[in-house]
Amino acid sequence: MRESFRTRLFRIAFNLWPCFRGTGARVAFIASDWSAVRVRLPLSWRTRNYVGTIFGGSLYAGIDPFYMLMLIHRLGPGYVVWDKAASIRFRKPGRSTLRAAFSLDEAELGEIRRLLQEQPKVDRTYRVQLEDEGGVVHAEVEKVIHISLRQPT
Repeated sequence: MRESFRTRLFRIAFNLWPCFRGTGARVAFIASDWSAVRVRLPLSWRTRNYVGTIFGGSLYAGIDPFYMLMLIHRLGPGYVVWDKAASIRFRKPGRSTLRAAFSLDEAELGEIRRLLQEQPKVDRTYRVQLEDEGGVVHAEVEKVIHISLRQPT
C-alpha cells in the first residue's frame, strides 16, 4: 500500500503538531486508506532519560493516538471512536531507534460493524510493539478502543 497525497500531508502536519513533536517520535508512513501506519522513535537528546535510554513517556506517547486515528478514518463519520485504556510493558531499555507498525485489516472492520449491529458499543484491544532494527522488542503497548454508532442529532 502506498501513501496518498492526502495522507502524506497529514503525516507532515502531524509531525509538526507540537503535542506529537514533543514526544520525539515521527510518523514515517500512513497508507492511503489508513490500513497501516509506521512510527519511528530515535534515541536523541529529546528522548533520552537520566540513564541514557529512551524515556518511557516518549515510548508511550509516540504510539498513543494511532489506532484511534486509524479507526476514525477507516470507519468513517457514522462511528464514535475513543481511547478507553492503555498499558505499556517495558521489555528492554531503548538504546537505538525503535519502530512501531500498526495495521487494521478489512476483517477487523467487518467484525466491528457486525458487533455494533448486535450491541450499542464495543471495546477492542490492539497491541503494538516497539522494536529495534534487529526486531528485538523493547516495549509492548496494549490499547483498548471504545467504538459505538454515532447517534443522529
